[in-house]
Order: sequence, then C-alpha cells, then structure tokens
Amino acid sequence: MNIKRLIVLSLLVLLLAACSSNDKEAEKKHTDHSNESDELTALEVEVDIPERVEVGETVELKAIVTYGEEDVTDAEEMNFEYWKKGDKDNSETVETTNNGDGSYTVEVTFEEEGVYEMFAHTTAKGQHNMPQASITVGDAEE
Repeated sequence: MNIKRLIVLSLLVLLLAACSSNDKEAEKKHTDHSNESDELTALEVEVDIPERVEVGETVELKAIVTYGEEDVTDAEEMNFEYWKKGDKDNSETVETTNNGDGSYTVEVTFEEEGVYEMFAHTTAKGQHNMPQASITVGDAEE
C-alpha cells in the first residue's frame, strides 16, 4: 500500500510542477502583450490655417496627417467641416485634395464676417481623429 501512495504522490507532484511552468509561460505572454499596448501609435492631425482672413478672401485649409513618424498618404477620409460660431446646424463639409506627402488641402472663401469653427475629420490606419480649429473672418470678435 505504501508503494501505491508513493506512486500517487509522485504523480501529484509531477502534475503540480507541470501546471506551475504553464502559469509562468502564460504570465510571460501576458506581460509581453501588455507591453505592446504601451507602444500603440496614434493618428496625428495638425491643422494649418491662418488665424484671421478678410471677408471674401480665398484661404487654404491644410491638414498634415502622420502616424508615428510616417506621413499618411492614403487617408480613407480627410475633410473639413466648418460653421459660423453658434450655428453648427448649418455646417458645411468640403473634401480635401490629397497632395501625396501627408498633407491634405482645400480652398475655401468665407463670404460673411464672423468666427468660424471647424473639424478636420480624418480617418486612416483604423483610427479617426478630428481636431478642432477656428478662423476669424473680418473684424469679428472672438
């Protein structure tokens, strides 16, 4: 009977040792995976517009899109949505031209004095970013 107990005890120790090594391997994989999330790359959009323009002046709205250190030349969406401050329900959306160097541009003429708010809607690399900017037209006060 002592031999049976010794065999059972040996098998139990062997089984526990095997489970223990699997836990360490799983923990290592989990740690490796969590370190990857610290290195996620964000889609960045820099809006380049003048602060103030005259009524009736044609102005270039420009967005520079990057993903990490890489220029994004293949954005799925890049447009500007703009509206007179306080009147977002009457916004206008204009498509940009892809310049092939990570920059996207469109020319717009503001016919009325005022402060205009805008979003630079950008979708690329599975992410969406929409930084907000504003431009003052004429002698309007912000």
